[in-house]
Amino acid sequence: MLKSCKYCGRIHDSKFNCRKKPVRRKIKYTESDKFRRTQKWTDKAVEIKCRDNYLCQACIRELHGTIRKYNHKRLSVHHAIPICDDWDRRLDDDNLITLCSMHHEMAESGEISYEEIKKIIDEQQAKRKDA
Repeated sequence: MLKSCKYCGRIHDSKFNCRKKPVRRKIKYTESDKFRRTQKWTDKAVEIKCRDNYLCQACIRELHGTIRKYNHKRLSVHHAIPICDDWDRRLDDDNLITLCSMHHEMAESGEISYEEIKKIIDEQQAKRKDA
């Protein structure tokens, strides 16, 4: 039976495999990617954002090109020690910090050092214990 091909617009037999048909490639997810889709991670990320008052902790300290001191937009939770380096610390409060997208990218690329991130996390943990 002949049909119009939705990929090339020509007429082919219905069993013909058109070369214009896109090839779907399977994406291989890492353990880290799978973890970031779990409910545990979602709950922990909300907990850390709450601890940090839903504000970028680098912006609030006016570090590394801060534009807005009280930045609450495009926030994410950053692992000071990456998941792939230490799987056991993936949910530790003393390894997580709330950052805006700009500072998160800077932390991931190494422009913001681990020591700087760790110092901020320690300050947040101390505030939490005092409260």
